[in-house]
Amino acid sequence: MKKTALISDFDGTISKEDFFNMAIERLLTPDDLQPWQDYLDKKITHYQALDGIFSKIHISQKALDAFIDSIEIDDKFPDALKLCKKFMIPVYICSAGMDYYIFKKIAHYIKEYNITVISNAGKYSRELGFKLSPPDKNDIFYDKNTGISKEAVVKYLKELGFFTVYAGDGIPDIKAAKIADAVFAKGALLDFCKKAGIKTFKFDGFADICRAVLSGVL
Repeated sequence: MKKTALISDFDGTISKEDFFNMAIERLLTPDDLQPWQDYLDKKITHYQALDGIFSKIHISQKALDAFIDSIEIDDKFPDALKLCKKFMIPVYICSAGMDYYIFKKIAHYIKEYNITVISNAGKYSRELGFKLSPPDKNDIFYDKNTGISKEAVVKYLKELGFFTVYAGDGIPDIKAAKIADAVFAKGALLDFCKKAGIKTFKFDGFADICRAVLSGVL
């Protein structure tokens, strides 16, 4: 019997919308977004852009907690976790964002289902905004551009003998999807996979992953 591991992006995959996009719409001004343009112009890294933009958030802790609480989670994500526990499928969440809002939003799931979160660390103060910290440069999951390497996580689990299942929706997920054994893709990741000829499973949400687990595909 093959042993399977599920690796999932958080923003736009487990959550219905990116924290980044929500922050742009509700917490930031157009002037705060210059670091993103600098990233698009290849002047700075993806990690540096997020660090610069998130440092512009200056609201009370109470307001920030309410904002994070408003993040919507895929309705079937809890069901997928239950099935993964039943079938002994370890779950990894890999985010090129930061772990701060992930732990704030789904701490109870992380604890109950022993989820491993691999992401940039984030600390917040109203005066300084968010300060991101990537893994140590000698960490096997470190990546210069995004802080963490999702590809390295998949590679690590494959080396341990796992059949790797990757779920994601964005550009930072591409390298991981290229080497995963099975891919659930939507959004920009799905567009890339189609162009690259990478086979993907139907993925409108975690209900599709639940069906795949129950059918024995995974």
